[in-house]
Amino acid sequence: MTRPSKARIRQSFERAALTYDSAADIQRRICTQLADGLPDIAPTRLLDAGCGTGFAQADLQARFPDTHSVALDLSPAMLDRVSLPCCRIAGDLEHLPLADASLDLYWSSLAVQWCDLATALREAHRTLRPNGLVALASLGPATFHELRHAFADVDHYRHTLSFHSPDEIRKIAVNLAFATVNTKKSTKIAHYPDFKTLLRAVKAIGANQLGDGRRTSLMSRATFQRAEAAHEQLRTSAGLPLTYDVIYLYASK
Repeated sequence: MTRPSKARIRQSFERAALTYDSAADIQRRICTQLADGLPDIAPTRLLDAGCGTGFAQADLQARFPDTHSVALDLSPAMLDRVSLPCCRIAGDLEHLPLADASLDLYWSSLAVQWCDLATALREAHRTLRPNGLVALASLGPATFHELRHAFADVDHYRHTLSFHSPDEIRKIAVNLAFATVNTKKSTKIAHYPDFKTLLRAVKAIGANQLGDGRRTSLMSRATFQRAEAAHEQLRTSAGLPLTYDVIYLYASK
C-alpha cells in the first residue's frame, strides 16, 4: 500500500499540532475504547507509539501508576503538546529507537495506518518482552468512504489512504509469531454541518496526506461544488457523515 513520505506525514502533523485537540473528538473516543479492551496487566514499561498530543497518557498513567511511560511521535510539535510527565522521544514507528525486549505494553491509537503495518508490528514484537502485549487501533477499508463517494465522478485523484482489513491485520500479526491475536471492529461516525467544515476537520487532525496519486493543485470551485453536491446525497438529520471504520488489535508475544 502506498503511503505518503515520512517527511510529508511529519509536516502535516507539525501543522496540525495546534488544532488537533479541538478537532479530535472521534480520536479520543477510539482511544478510550482501545483502553477499555485492555486485559488485566501490570506493565513496568509501556510505549505510547504515535502519541500525538498525549491524550492517552492520562488514562494509561492512571491505570498503571507505577509504569515507566514512553511517549513517541514522528512530530516534535505534537510531542511538545504532551502535558503529563513522561519520557518523550521523537521517532519513527518503523524504526523504534528502543532496545530489544524492553517493553511490556506497546500501545498505539490511530498511528500505524501511516506506516507499513508489517514493519511497525515487527518493531513492536522486537521491543516487547516475553508475554508483552500489543494494543493498537487502526482504520479499516470503509474509513472515509463518503469522501470516495463525493469525488468518484469528479476526478481521478486519491482522496483517502488505503487501509487493511481485519483479516489482513490478523494475518500479519500471526505471521510475525505473536502468540495470541484478537481483533475487534467498531464504527464511529462524525457529522458536520457542511462539506467545507468536514474537509477542514480532516486537515485539522493532520489526516490530509495521501501519497502518490493525490491532487497536487488547488481544487477549482466547480470541482468543489460537484463533490459537495455528491456528498450532500449522504446527508442525515445529524449532518454530513464521515465514517471511521475502526479495527482494534490485541496481540501478546
